[in-house]
Amino acid sequence: YNIHSLTVGETEDPTMSRMTICIDADEKTFEQVKKQLNRSVEVIKVIDYTDTSIRTKEIMFIKVKSLTEKQMAEVFRFLIKDMGKDSLLIEAIRTETKNDSILKVFKERYTNIEVVRGGPVAIDCISMQDR
Repeated sequence: YNIHSLTVGETEDPTMSRMTICIDADEKTFEQVKKQLNRSVEVIKVIDYTDTSIRTKEIMFIKVKSLTEKQMAEVFRFLIKDMGKDSLLIEAIRTETKNDSILKVFKERYTNIEVVRGGPVAIDCISMQDR
């Protein structure tokens, strides 16, 4: 199987980290991945979000060699994190799909961009659990 993205960070308990693993796999392979994770001594719990309502976000930074993008950044409500005489650093915290779309627009318009993505994190919804 191929891991699409892997995001790891500390939780409310500094002795534990949470991993968000995104994979593209058929059901059999997906079950095998879950079994492998559950066999690991260090893993406390595996949560499958496949059929669950979740909130998910991914951070993405785009460095653009053009100050004309300041207006576009403001229109799309990106955060401008840094600015130079000829460059702009934009922060987009959206879903992975929305960040893909944003990146596609930037790639179509500019050849000189630099992109860093943090990978998605997810948590189950509170308000949609009983729907």
